Amino acid sequence: MSDISPTGLPSTVRPESGRRLISGDKVQGTPVFNRQDERLGTIEDVMIDKITGRVAFAILSFGGFLGIGENHHPLPWSVLDYDTRLGGYVVDLTREQLEGAPTYAAADNIDLSDTYGRRVYDYYKAEPFWQDV
Repeated sequence: MSDISPTGLPSTVRPESGRRLISGDKVQGTPVFNRQDERLGTIEDVMIDKITGRVAFAILSFGGFLGIGENHHPLPWSVLDYDTRLGGYVVDLTREQLEGAPTYAAADNIDLSDTYGRRVYDYYKAEPFWQDV
């Protein structure tokens, strides 16, 4: 018996996580870990560019307790890697680096398409999604 499924992915990958496309509601609530397998938070939402249709940011909910005092960290989508073993996304960040990253409170109405969005991409040293448009 082959270890490769009809999708070309290892047969140990669950069918729902082995697909290339995922709906936004399935991304919400997905855990985010660092490279040391330490859970940093969960994806609360994704931000999609209306013109290109590309996912620009994942909004990471981090800190707080029972939703109180949580901060929201916009992460460039390109800094996230999906790890089937963990069932979540992995970033090359320590907890301390995340604590120093650009953030906003849940009540803030932040516009990630302006200079704040550029600051986020600069912090993570990521190529802005709009550069290759």
